[in-house]
Amino acid sequence: MLVNLREILKLAEEKHFAVGAFNTPNLECIHAVLHAAERLNVPVILSHAQLHEDVAPLAEIGPVMVQAAKMAKVPVCVHLDHCEKLDYMRQALDIGFTGVMYDGSTLPYAENLANTKKAVAMAKGYNCGVEAELGALASREGGASTGSGPVYTDSDEAVTFCAETGIDALAPSFGTAHGIYKSKPVLDLDRVKIIAEKTGLPLVMHGGSGVSPEDYRTGITNGLRKINYYSYMSKAGVQAVKTLLEAENVTFFHDLALAAQNVMEADVEKALRVFNGL
Repeated sequence: MLVNLREILKLAEEKHFAVGAFNTPNLECIHAVLHAAERLNVPVILSHAQLHEDVAPLAEIGPVMVQAAKMAKVPVCVHLDHCEKLDYMRQALDIGFTGVMYDGSTLPYAENLANTKKAVAMAKGYNCGVEAELGALASREGGASTGSGPVYTDSDEAVTFCAETGIDALAPSFGTAHGIYKSKPVLDLDRVKIIAEKTGLPLVMHGGSGVSPEDYRTGITNGLRKINYYSYMSKAGVQAVKTLLEAENVTFFHDLALAAQNVMEADVEKALRVFNGL
């Protein structure tokens, strides 16, 4: 069942859980996420990150994601993640995406504010909610280092930003990072609580892979309603392929793809159980 970002975050707010948002650059990822969500009977978000354009062009994978969401037995939002170009966002909206994230976090505050307002105005004519980011993680989407530490989100600035842009969800910076963690992340979860209380909006955790179950639970209690998760799911798929190739002489590629899908599905289910308090 295809729903928009506002609707799925409302479900999370009402029942005090976080919706898992998973990048799905191929069919195996889509199946892994939806099969796990349907088994647990929980809502979920299928995401396409702009940086995956070379891996899976939006024009090709986007309609597949939307159709899969429509056929799903649980509420599914199809979301554009870390979009830095408004014309790219327009493509997603025209395809039928029901959530978009404009990412102006590397821009000066005034420019991020102005572009986010444009993104909100653009999405108004569609059945679509808008997420934005304020502050900056220590790494960009995909795990590439920014060359500096995180820029933590100021709570008062967040209030002004949310009020002036009219966004539906905010991704603050509070110590997470994209990609594979080399050491245990130290999260400022009190900052999450303060920003959630001051803005009154559902908050989003980016760089969600590799966070401990305890920190997930505290973050959800403090106002996180969407958790982005991909790196460790994808890593699990790679390891499954390596294990199969070491165990037997594989002839057909689809056997490798299915092995990856099954292990990614198990990893997604494990994450969803934590996010949904199951």
